[in-house]
Amino acid sequence: MPILKAPPILLSLLLTASTLQAQERWAPHAVAGPVNQLVVSGNACGPSALLASIRCGGPRWVEIAQQLPGSSDRAKLLYIIKAHGLRPSISLRDRNRWTRHGINAEDLHAIAGELAAIGGLPAPKSEALLLGPRESAHAGLRRLHKYCRRSLIQGFPPVLSLRRYVLRKGHWTSLESHFVTVVEVPDRLPRKDTQFSLTYFDPWGGKKRTAILQEPALPLLSSDDQKPGALDLQAPHADIGRDQIRKGEPTAIVPAMLIGTW
Repeated sequence: MPILKAPPILLSLLLTASTLQAQERWAPHAVAGPVNQLVVSGNACGPSALLASIRCGGPRWVEIAQQLPGSSDRAKLLYIIKAHGLRPSISLRDRNRWTRHGINAEDLHAIAGELAAIGGLPAPKSEALLLGPRESAHAGLRRLHKYCRRSLIQGFPPVLSLRRYVLRKGHWTSLESHFVTVVEVPDRLPRKDTQFSLTYFDPWGGKKRTAILQEPALPLLSSDDQKPGALDLQAPHADIGRDQIRKGEPTAIVPAMLIGTW
């Protein structure tokens, strides 16, 4: 019986697809998709990004998502906010974790630990992403990639805190922050690379987006105009604080904090 061979073009396409898949590290259950914060509130990006991380994670995280009360995203978000978000803040005095202003990274990290405990899982960790005094932008880029990749491997798509800054009157001024869920990064980051692409779920409208994380061309958040203090996220679809930018002001979105497992 003759051996059937794939046509050269088909074989090439199959090999290309296989190579591309091997080059990407995806969330275990990314098919579950993003969570739309707007079904509850315009200030619910933190709980929404966290819920997306849990339901897009490994089997034990998916079980936790299924155990949360409610059969809809809205019901599960309301549970997270009421049962965990209305507790006293761990970092802000005389304030709940979640308010009409949203939630900060420290309190969202605390909620992530409490939800992990439902399934008997270790609490996720948190990592500050602004560059250290002796850390180069290149080292910071590799650090962020390493933690995102490890968290995806361990079954928890990391929650990324983003912040918009503008250069106003000679100082970098923070405008607004936002949480997203990272669901894909390159599986390998060659040492010479100065950027990498990532896929994230944006809770504002519940969208799948792509962005480029790179070493900044400008000394972002720098006090001496020499060494940058943060990485630069090129996210054309992100509207974080866009309406607060004044004409002609340099602006950038920077990664500020990561919540994940590594």
